[in-house]
Amino acid sequence: MIKKGIGRQIVLHYFIVVFVTLFMIEGIFTLAIRMYYYDAIYNHMSNHSIWASDYFEKFVRLNAERDPDYFTQMLRTFELDNTELMILDRKGEVKASTNPFQADKAIQTSDVPQAVAGSVGKWVGRQPATGEPVMAVSRPLQFQGETQYIVRYVTSMEQVNSKLLNLTLLSIGVASAVLALVTLFSIGLANSIVKPINNIRDVSAQMARGRFDARIKGSYKYELGELASTLNYMAEEIVRSNQIKDDFISSISHELRTPLTGIKGWSETLTSGGFDPEETKIGVGIIAKETDRLIGLVEEILDFSKLQQNEMKLVIGEVNLKELLQETMLNVWAKAEQKQIQLKLEDKTEGQVIIHGDGNRLKQVFLNVVDNAIKFSHEQSWIHLVISRKEDGKALVEVIDTGIGISEEYLDKVRDRFFQVNHQGGGTGLGLAISQQLVELHQGEMEIHSELGVGTKVSVTLPLLDLAEGDHNFINESKPE
Repeated sequence: MIKKGIGRQIVLHYFIVVFVTLFMIEGIFTLAIRMYYYDAIYNHMSNHSIWASDYFEKFVRLNAERDPDYFTQMLRTFELDNTELMILDRKGEVKASTNPFQADKAIQTSDVPQAVAGSVGKWVGRQPATGEPVMAVSRPLQFQGETQYIVRYVTSMEQVNSKLLNLTLLSIGVASAVLALVTLFSIGLANSIVKPINNIRDVSAQMARGRFDARIKGSYKYELGELASTLNYMAEEIVRSNQIKDDFISSISHELRTPLTGIKGWSETLTSGGFDPEETKIGVGIIAKETDRLIGLVEEILDFSKLQQNEMKLVIGEVNLKELLQETMLNVWAKAEQKQIQLKLEDKTEGQVIIHGDGNRLKQVFLNVVDNAIKFSHEQSWIHLVISRKEDGKALVEVIDTGIGISEEYLDKVRDRFFQVNHQGGGTGLGLAISQQLVELHQGEMEIHSELGVGTKVSVTLPLLDLAEGDHNFINESKPE
C-alpha cells in the first residue's frame, strides 16, 4: 500500500488515465471484432439469398405452382453448411426447410415483415424454443414485382460468440498486463520523485532547527536539482551571514571598547585631580574625540537600521555637486595630510552641476568613499575626485586612488552589510552598504572597479536637476508606514 501523498497521487493518476484509455480501446476492439464477424456471416447468407432469389425469378417462376418438388430442389441447391434454409410464405409459415424439426407456428421475427415489404431482413436474437443465439437473413422471392415467398437463412451464433468471448478475455488479459506494467512504472516514477523530495524535506527540517551545516546530497535532475542547489546555497548564505554577523559583533565590540576605554581612563584620571591645565586640556580633548567617534559608530548603525526598515527620511533640495565635493575634501584634508596623500578635484564640466537630493546624505556617501580611499592608500600617494556629465544627462563622480586595491574574490562582496576585507582596519563594515542604499534612494548608481595592488575607482552616477524639473518627486523618500 502506497502511503498517502504525492507518490500515491502520481500512481493513481497514471492508473486512471491508462485504465480509461484501455477501457475505451477494449470497448472499441470488442465492438469492431463483433461487427466484423457478424457482418461477414450476414454478407455470406445475404449473397446466397440473392442467388436463390435470382434462380426463383429466372428459371422456375413459371413452374412453381406445377412442380411439387420445386422447394426441395431449391433447398438442395442453395443450402449452406451449419445453416438452416427455409422457404416461407407471406404469413411466415414454413413451406420447406432443411431442418425436419419445425414448429407449427408461423415465424414472427422482425426479418420476415421486412422481407414481405420487399427489402432484405436481418434479425439477431435467440430461438424461442431452444434459447440458442442465432442470426436470420430473409429475402423476398418475387414474381412480376410482387413477393410470393421468402427465402430465409438461419445460423447459430454460439460458436462465433464463444470465439468473440475468448478474444475479449484475451484482450482483457493483455490490457491487465499493460495496466500492471504501467502501475509498476508509475510507482517507480513516483519513487524517483518522492525520495528526493523526502530527502530535501528532511534536510530542510534540519536547517529549520538551526543545523545549517546539513547539505542535500545526491545528483538530482531538472527542477529537483535546482531546488536542492537553492537550499544548499541558502544554507551556505545563512552560514556566511551568521559569520559576518559574528564578525560584526566582534568588530563593533572592539570599536566601542577602544573609545570607551579612553573615555573611562581619562575620566577617572581627571576626577582624581592634581593635573595642570595643559594635561587637563589634552584629556578633555581625547574624551571629546572618542565621544565623537562613539557617536559616529552609533549613527552609522542607526542609519543602517533605518534603511533596512525603510524609515530613512531625505531632506530634499537643490545640491551643488562641486561645492559638496569641495566640502568633502576639506573634511578629510587633515586625515590625508597625516599620510601625505594629495587630494585633487578635477572638473570636466562647464558651469554648475546641480542635482535634486539631500545634501547631508550625499555628503555622507562621498565622505565614506573618500575616507575609505585614504584608509587603504599608501603614504605619499594621490586621490583624484573627477566630476563630469554623461551623455544621458546625468552627473558622474569618480573617486580614484592608487591604494592596495581589492581582489576579484572580494569585489562583489564589499558592498554587503557587515563585510570587511581587512578586519584590522576598524569600522563596522556598513559604510559602503549604507552609501549604496543612499545613492539608490537618489535614483543613482554606484559602481566599484578595483585591481589588487593597483588601486580602486568608485563611480557614483546621479540624475541632474534639469532632467527632473516639473517632477520633484522623482526621489523615493522612505517614510514609516
